Amino acid sequence: MALLLLLFLLLEVSQATAGEDPYIGVNIGTDLSDMPHPTQVVALLKAQQIRHVRLYNADQAMLVALADTGIRVMVTIPNEQLLGIGQSNSTAANWVTRNVVAHYPATNITAICVGSEVLTALPNAGPVLVNAIKFVHSALAASNLDKRIKVSSPLSSTVILDPFPPSQAFFNRSWNPVLVPMLDFLQSTGSFLMLNMYPYYDYMQSNGAIPLDYALFKPLTPKMEAIDSNTLVHYTNVFDATVDATYFAMDFLNFTNIPVTVTETGWPSKGDSKEPDATMENANTYNSNLIRRVMNKTGTPKHPGIAVSTYIYELYNEDMKPGPTSEKNWGLFEANGDPVYILRLTGSGSLLANDTTNQTYCTAKDGADQKMLQAALDWACGPGKVDCSPLLQGKPCYEPDNVIAHATYAFNTYYHRMGKTSDACDFNGVADITTTDPSHGSCTFPGRNGTMVNITTPSMNSVSSDSSGPRFYDRGGFTGILVLIKVMLRSAIFLCVF
Repeated sequence: MALLLLLFLLLEVSQATAGEDPYIGVNIGTDLSDMPHPTQVVALLKAQQIRHVRLYNADQAMLVALADTGIRVMVTIPNEQLLGIGQSNSTAANWVTRNVVAHYPATNITAICVGSEVLTALPNAGPVLVNAIKFVHSALAASNLDKRIKVSSPLSSTVILDPFPPSQAFFNRSWNPVLVPMLDFLQSTGSFLMLNMYPYYDYMQSNGAIPLDYALFKPLTPKMEAIDSNTLVHYTNVFDATVDATYFAMDFLNFTNIPVTVTETGWPSKGDSKEPDATMENANTYNSNLIRRVMNKTGTPKHPGIAVSTYIYELYNEDMKPGPTSEKNWGLFEANGDPVYILRLTGSGSLLANDTTNQTYCTAKDGADQKMLQAALDWACGPGKVDCSPLLQGKPCYEPDNVIAHATYAFNTYYHRMGKTSDACDFNGVADITTTDPSHGSCTFPGRNGTMVNITTPSMNSVSSDSSGPRFYDRGGFTGILVLIKVMLRSAIFLCVF
């Protein structure tokens, strides 16, 4: 496992050096009624080999949790802070100091999104957008980070008028006073244009003009392909056509060497009665095909072989999102880490391989010393902050009532919480990694069917820095105070051994 992590880190270095290899990232929204703790989020990212994420803010707990993981992070200045930053160089500098400099390089921040879809979502802030971008860049330069961290602002694809045929596409001219200096900045600093695009909405709003298969990357017969009448280029999907429309729109303004990164795209897995094509099957088809297309370096007809790195919207279903049912169901995973659907990515590597066919577990080692097992169990349920309540009498994992079975549950929960690294399944030599699922009866172990773990620490949205108290292992034959003393003593011994 350590060797695998090293290989992925080396791959990241090569990607940063070459600047050409494509990647798939994910957006992490937080409108969940039960938002996982940042450490749980990071554990899921590690388990799914997700190496690029975009945050919609610069949440301090999340940035701390991402430290020393090698995961490349885009942070965002929320739209509501944009006016202040765009009108004050010092406000921008303070934001960068607090949210970037304080965490870099331990947290691998690679880009800052200055607002999101500002021109369409918050048009009154449009006039200060370029100032905000430049102020943020100047603050990075003051800390010698301007060459390492890119600055841009995600645009909605709706700022492109007449996107088909792509060769005739152009930006909404009313925004040229903002877009021209913004594109000039991106070109002069070697940054990229961030684009949010949703073929789902293009399809839904097309009144049947866009075939579903064309939106989903499905194979088309030549007669079904869309042809640019000016270039005679054939387009087989909305994604490629939209990216090329963006390139042509920039060409129209004489900007020809700014790369495009898609910062949002996806497909909802569930909708209401007016959203019949928001289905699990279509979401799976879109995202699976998207990932394969990006990672295969197919590129677009205008730029073949130059793939467009893309961030999928989004990691979790957000049940608190307002609007129709589809708004709550763009996620790849539920809040507990269960995959919403199993991506069809055979042969595409381990990225987002949420089919759980290669799950590993951490179990108590056969023949291990019983006292060492007990000490390790008490440490896991105490200082290790594993939720061991399922081991209490009357709970699903109480039986069999022996230290090996209970230790296996606690060890495995800790192992998955820590991202399944080999070091997280040692416990001073009394634990082993196995591919055999130790779940039994109604006792489901973390890792089965992609499940993640509950951690006794505050949620990302918590305003408190205190974690809830550790839940101690108890067989029911002791009072709470005796168990507490026992755990403290054994944990002290266990830590000394470590």
